[in-house]
Parts: sequence; structure tokens; C-alpha cells
Amino acid sequence: MGYGSYTSSDWSKLKSSRKITSSSSEANIFEKKSMDPKFDPKYIACREARDSDDHPDSTPIILGLDVTGSMGYLSSKIAKEGLHETMMKLFSTKPINDPQIMFAAIGDVVDRAPLQVTQFESDIRIAQQLLDLWLEGSGGDWEEDYPLLWYFAAKHTAADRFEKRHQKGYIFTIGDADCHSSISQENIAEIFRDNIFKNNDTDYTASELAKMAKENYELFHINIGTSSGKLTNFNRAIPGRILNIPKENIDSLPELIVSVLMLFQGRSMADVLECWPKQVSAVVARSVKNLVVTSESGVSF
Repeated sequence: MGYGSYTSSDWSKLKSSRKITSSSSEANIFEKKSMDPKFDPKYIACREARDSDDHPDSTPIILGLDVTGSMGYLSSKIAKEGLHETMMKLFSTKPINDPQIMFAAIGDVVDRAPLQVTQFESDIRIAQQLLDLWLEGSGGDWEEDYPLLWYFAAKHTAADRFEKRHQKGYIFTIGDADCHSSISQENIAEIFRDNIFKNNDTDYTASELAKMAKENYELFHINIGTSSGKLTNFNRAIPGRILNIPKENIDSLPELIVSVLMLFQGRSMADVLECWPKQVSAVVARSVKNLVVTSESGVSF
């Protein structure tokens, strides 16, 4: 997937057709009352990010949103403003070539929709599919099952970027909770219909699932909060890759994501911060201060 190009005019038309305004509620924006089977991972063999005449140097970017409990506001914020701003800044700053975006709605293994995943796209279908996700809005304990997305990315995505060029894609999970320390083999088999049972009864730890995804992707978690100290399981699984941003600063999410991409493509911190207005630069600087930036090492085959 990944043909065509994203344009402001297409976004304006989509907003108009869906009657999305700055005052639209979550229920108005996300109208689905159940999970669409086309986004259900148990029916998805593979999501592909491939090169094309339009995008000869495709780069897969996966944005995983916590859609449980109080985090519905985040999906609405991204749908109303964040996605468009992110796409426009990706095109204007060009931290990477030919981005292809896939969204994921992340819940918990006990939910009716533990994980939903869209296609990799480069045009307005990015937004169309985001709007067709189901905001189940459940959530029991404080931790959520973000590693489900890591497993899906490791086992059910394919991209020319790592198959042809031996370079990694990018995964950003976004939410206000820690991840669970493990996911059972039975849950993975049920959610993905994969027969990947180990030779023992142990669960898959978050660190094991992160390691699977790290073969082909750089992993990051954007914590909607002021400290990552409470994210014990995330800190074990992806140390140095947690970005903190206060809820009152989530308008700067697009700049934060683009800044991380810039840093991982070798841009200096000073150069990155100069791209943004002073107030936004301050938010980005605080968010990335503990980020471990390593040059892209590529994929080991």
C-alpha cells in the first residue's frame, strides 16, 4: 500500500464530509460501535509498506494510540488536528523520505478489541481509516497491552525499507499508562490466530516482544505525563526511548514525533529545535532530554 499523496485540500474535504469541527466530540468523530473486521489482526496476514513510482523510498511509521478509558480525548485530538499537522510537518521538514503511516488502536487483552490496525498509506486514506477505528473506551487496571502492537509489527508487517535497504521503520506508542509486563501465549494465539507456542508455559515478556519488533523498527513510547519513572515495564523493554509530554502540551505532539525522526536521521539537536517556534522548542527539548539517540544501524539478516 502507500500510493498517492496527502494534501490539505483532501483533508478539508474529508473534514467537511464527516462534519468534523473543533467542537466535535469523540462520539461525533468516531462513529463505529464495534470493530471493523478489516482492522482485526486475527484476519490480517500482513500489512505492507512498499515502494512505488510515487514513493520510491518508502518509510513505514506506525502510530499506536491508547484508546482505553480517559484516553479517548487523545484520538479525537489527533483526528481533529494532530494528524494533519503531523503530515504537513513531515512534508515541510522532510526528516525522512516517502512516509507511509499506519495507525493502531491499543487496548487490553480482556477487551473486545485489544488491537486494531489500519493499512500503511500515504494519502488521505490515512485519515479515513483512523476515523473508522472503534473507540471501545474500556480499561480496567492502570497498565495496558501496548506490546500487542510490537508483536503485530514483528510478525505481520513487511516493508521494502528493511527488506531492500536494510533500514528500520518507526513505531510510536502514545498513552498515559505503563505496559503490562507480559502477555500470555494463549492471548497471542487468540488475538492473532498465530500458533507460536513456546516449548514451555512461560508468557511472552514485554521485553521479548520489544526485541522481536526491534529487528525492523525503532521503538518509542510517548508518555502523556511529566515523568517516566512510573513506567517500570516500558523502561525495561525500551530503555532510553520514553518521551514525556504533559497533557497540556499535547498540541506539540506533531513536532515531537517529527523531531525524533530528525534526530534519528542524524540532525543535531540545535538544528532540530530551530525548526519550531520558541515555546514548542522548549516542549520538545524537555521531552527528548532523556532520549537515547543512536544512528540507524539497519537490519541484521
